[in-house]
Amino acid sequence: MAKKPGTGRGPEYVLYNVVYEDGSQRSNRRVTVDEAAGGDAVVKAAIEQQDRDIAEKSGKPPLDIKTIVRVD
Repeated sequence: MAKKPGTGRGPEYVLYNVVYEDGSQRSNRRVTVDEAAGGDAVVKAAIEQQDRDIAEKSGKPPLDIKTIVRVD
């Protein structure tokens, strides 16, 4: 029997709350489990890349990250 589309397992994610230097916060930012296993520096780099991609599409400059906290 053929496998139904959409039933395959995709990447698993870890969620983070991000607070920026201007005091704003973004909740539940997704980072892959593999990136999260790399440590805080890898997580921060992944979220900064996401921010750069978003900034490029929106035309607004990315914000500087103040803190990153894992959501349990």
